Amino acid sequence: MLIQKTKCISERPVLRKLADRLFSSNVAEEAKLSNGRSVRLSTGKLARFADGAAVASLGETSVMVTAVSKAKSTNTSFLPLVVDYRQKAAAAGRIPTNFLRRELGATEKEILTSRMIDRSLRPLFPVGYFYETQVMCNLLAVDGVYDPEVLSINAASAALSISDIPWNGPVAAVRVAYIDNEVIINPTRQELAHSDLNLVVSASKDNLIVMLEASGNNLENNKFIKCIEDGVAECQIITKSIERLQSVAGKPKREVQSIAQPDEETRTFLKMLCVNKLRDIFSDFTHDKISRDVSVSQVRAETLEKVRMNFPTADPAVCSEYFNKILKEIFRNLIFETERRCDGRLLTEVRPISCEVNLQRPLHGSSLFQRGQTQVFSTVAFDSPDSAMKGDALSVLLGGLKEKNFFLHYEFPPYATNETGRAGAYGRREIGHGALAEKGLRPVIPSNFPFTIRLTSEVLESNGSSSMATVCGGSMALMDAGVQISSPAAGVAIGLVTKLDEEKNKSFPEYKILTDLLGIEDYLGDMDFKIAGTGTGITALQADIKLPGITMDVVSEAIYRAHDAKKHILDIMKSTIPVARLQRKDNWPVTEKLEVPVHKRSRLFGLGGGNLKKLTAVTGVQVHHPSALGLDAGKEITVKYFGRDPVSGKMRLSRKVLLGTASPVAKSLNNGENTRKSS
Repeated sequence: MLIQKTKCISERPVLRKLADRLFSSNVAEEAKLSNGRSVRLSTGKLARFADGAAVASLGETSVMVTAVSKAKSTNTSFLPLVVDYRQKAAAAGRIPTNFLRRELGATEKEILTSRMIDRSLRPLFPVGYFYETQVMCNLLAVDGVYDPEVLSINAASAALSISDIPWNGPVAAVRVAYIDNEVIINPTRQELAHSDLNLVVSASKDNLIVMLEASGNNLENNKFIKCIEDGVAECQIITKSIERLQSVAGKPKREVQSIAQPDEETRTFLKMLCVNKLRDIFSDFTHDKISRDVSVSQVRAETLEKVRMNFPTADPAVCSEYFNKILKEIFRNLIFETERRCDGRLLTEVRPISCEVNLQRPLHGSSLFQRGQTQVFSTVAFDSPDSAMKGDALSVLLGGLKEKNFFLHYEFPPYATNETGRAGAYGRREIGHGALAEKGLRPVIPSNFPFTIRLTSEVLESNGSSSMATVCGGSMALMDAGVQISSPAAGVAIGLVTKLDEEKNKSFPEYKILTDLLGIEDYLGDMDFKIAGTGTGITALQADIKLPGITMDVVSEAIYRAHDAKKHILDIMKSTIPVARLQRKDNWPVTEKLEVPVHKRSRLFGLGGGNLKKLTAVTGVQVHHPSALGLDAGKEITVKYFGRDPVSGKMRLSRKVLLGTASPVAKSLNNGENTRKSS
């Protein structure tokens, strides 16, 4: 379409300026990766009312991301950032198959992707930026070859970079696969299906790692580290492209109000009241989670009350935030000074562990895993293959599994942290932790297991790393149920505290790595690095980093620290249940093949299949299995395509029409044709 500005507009400066803005062309950049695949970034054409908007494309897959932040700060002491990633059926040329034929609530796939994007962006916002911010990811087109998830991180980074929102980016992301000892960057769906690794790396400039998310087929540590290094190197190409885009189309950044602090006299008085008391609390190794929290709360209340009495004009909220700052500094400094943690452990020490299995005999499998004050009760339930979890149509199309015969449900009730709350509600946190634990166990599940497996993890006590405790407890529950897993799996969380040493002027602060993260160490520390796997390799990894990035040295050290901790935990687990149960329990489901003679099958089925329906309803048995047709998994067959079902949206396929003999009507027509020809 040709757009021509009229003479009257060109003669009026205000209208001419507006027209130039409305009809301006796209500003685009291209990041060409080492394997020749290019990530294209553009801005200036779509969603121009947003503070920032950008489009990222790879192949024929395109994602538009917008960023909007309010001009007024909230009263909270954290960044209220909301990331919404939505799968659009129209982007894949589909119509949703639900009753309303439109996108409804967020699916599990969308929630997990939103969390991954959030973790890539949040660490780069300035300290004290408490403005409500929303990042929305819209799928424009999906080609079925390249996934839009990683593109969303790059588009979000570009949108924030060119916006006036204060943000210390850019950050870039790539997906990494490992196939036949070769690292593949931004693999296709087909390549990813044959990969031993599915890794997403988000990194900022100077090779600093901001986020990691991975599932692996028990990949060795050195290979895993090599994949991360290659991913970080490729991210630098994209960050440079975003910086070029920002230099051309970026807006001036807003000024951020500095965090309010009490005056010097109030600060001195507050420190005098609480510093020694807090040091005593964090040096008292007899405290557990509850008693430590109660003691800190008492010191907080007493300190703020005395400040209020002596400085009545001081803002209570500002004084409370300053108390939190002192609390954090004391907690971290003690670790550097003493090489010990608030519970008395050395930096490499794992909390005491106890394990039990076969707690509830009516269950197919059960276990109780206790690590410190983190307690997880895991149960296993078997059912028929028909009970496999079916994925929504669009998630399947965009790369998800069509159905899962093994899935894990993670429950975190409020009493696990001595709180009250709504029971039975599954939030984004529960979904994310459950998905991570499931990824940690999936590679060890046998592919030919005859039943669908549901593993449930109920967190009864929590003081850090309940998702990794779920991997440990889930592994033992599976073995108790007789599932012949390839190897027991365990998980552990690794923490980090940093201390800026200005005298040494290091490019990265002095740091200490903490094995088996405690809850308070997660809250007051700089990293929650969760790693699950067997004694030889890694099956899942997730890094939540609160700093603007960490070096590759920190990542490598965390991986090897986790490896040593896993071996220690696995030794304790093996002393409880060394191998999977060989003898089946009495309550196991039973599979038995029954051959019915051809002349008796009609009697078995009954009129209209009534007997068969009654049989399945009463006993719960199933005859739906590929072996009934003489088929094996992976075997190729020929089918006829009849289009899509107008109600369910599923493809209508038939193998029978290609195998069966001609119908009587067809035979009759053929006979008539032959008769006419002969006459």
